[in-house]
Amino acid sequence: MSIVWTPDLSVGLTHIDDQHKVWFEKANGLFEAGKERRAKDYIDTMLNFLDEYTKKHFKDEEAYMEKIRYPEIESQKRAHASFINDLAKLKSDYNESGGNILVILNANEMVINWLTNHIKVMDKKIGEYAKTL
Repeated sequence: MSIVWTPDLSVGLTHIDDQHKVWFEKANGLFEAGKERRAKDYIDTMLNFLDEYTKKHFKDEEAYMEKIRYPEIESQKRAHASFINDLAKLKSDYNESGGNILVILNANEMVINWLTNHIKVMDKKIGEYAKTL
């Protein structure tokens, strides 16, 4: 299952949408690498990138929400922390399995569902709120 950013996922804020696009592109690269049975080193690099990029994106998004005094920032922070934990678990499970690609492939749907639902349900509200300012 591909993880591709589509226009219906736009929150209407270019800086957030652009980061989401990069996230989708890199996550898709990770899952494609798993399907292609790429080397463990490559997958490790992709996982590390996603981990760091996710933290950077969430930090940027939260800073923006603070700047505009977004009223639902605390629920966003909780959701972000939960996803960071899920990614850490994925990374840990992958390493503990000795680099079993099935760990990555099985996480594909979890990541797609979380990310698309989070954007559609929570992040879009940031864009809607920003338009009222």
